[in-house]
Amino acid sequence: MISKYIENANFEKTGFSYTLSLISGKYKMIILYCLMEFETVRFNELQRYLKKISDKTLSQNLRELESDGLVLRNVYPQIPPKVEYSLSEKGKSLMQVLDQLCIWGEEHRED
Repeated sequence: MISKYIENANFEKTGFSYTLSLISGKYKMIILYCLMEFETVRFNELQRYLKKISDKTLSQNLRELESDGLVLRNVYPQIPPKVEYSLSEKGKSLMQVLDQLCIWGEEHRED
């Protein structure tokens, strides 16, 4: 009976799978934490905080987070262009989940 349930299960349609798809990757959770901590951040500030991330990788991650509705991008019409990033309401609601992951990690990490 359990094997039939497993055969018919579709992991891709679960909330867990959806959440993982939003935060998967090496930098997305760190970017979200940076935006939570500093609220509004410019591209170069994010890059300094993340240290070894390339322009291309940071841009791609920010675009994905923005398209997923977790990050807001505010462009100011000036020269040179000024772009700031911040958490959307959806992004802020995800921070509770990420906080719990950090708490679990601190409690179970071996020093």
